[in-house]
Amino acid sequence: MNSTTKENPRLFPRTVNLLLITSSLLFAGTTQVFSQQTPGVLPPKSQPYGKTYSEWSAAWWQWALGLPVDGHPFNSDPNPDFRIDAGQSGQVWLLGAPFGTTVRNSTIPVGKALLFGLLNSEWSSLEGYATEAEQRAAANLFTDHIVNLFCSIDGVAVMKLSSYRADSAQFTFTAPTPWIFGDTAGTGTSVASGYYIFLAPLSAGKHTVHFGGSFHFAISEGDDFDFDASLDMTYNLTVR
Repeated sequence: MNSTTKENPRLFPRTVNLLLITSSLLFAGTTQVFSQQTPGVLPPKSQPYGKTYSEWSAAWWQWALGLPVDGHPFNSDPNPDFRIDAGQSGQVWLLGAPFGTTVRNSTIPVGKALLFGLLNSEWSSLEGYATEAEQRAAANLFTDHIVNLFCSIDGVAVMKLSSYRADSAQFTFTAPTPWIFGDTAGTGTSVASGYYIFLAPLSAGKHTVHFGGSFHFAISEGDDFDFDASLDMTYNLTVR
């Protein structure tokens, strides 16, 4: 995690050739309709592998909050301990990013779908937000202050990014000691909100996933405090 996020530890923060795999095997419960602008991006109302975007957002945060601090994808580069396969399992791999501008060159196996947050936040009981209502209010507040979202897959922009907002149900997670947002670890509850992209498995070869956005708060615009933090993430992926 970079210095910006350490100073604000509860913040957080993303033409493709597709594998020809029958949708009934890959995307249970998903209509076989991809984004018209960017092939491979699953629509916001879809249910990849039987889960909604909101359900996947909770799974994404459970993964992120459960990873050790060393090598955590939220840590700014150079990040010598970063491994894209850390904590990954099953057919869906999850991508994280730090604030700032970051480029990572990584290799992933053929056949893995990808889920990543363009920009998002979570607020938890381990961080002093005891109730679901408190967690949700904070998460929504920060998502309401996300601006300048962008995402492209192999240079093709994903359109209508505002439709990819996902607000999770309250979920339970277990964090290690220490964890990415503090020294006190354990099991807690959280609510997350933000923007996510679910990407169908990429074909073998090289691909580029570029995404990000900014939080913007300004007292002059009626907010309670001034705060700006931007994320600009590029994953250069080799699929093999």
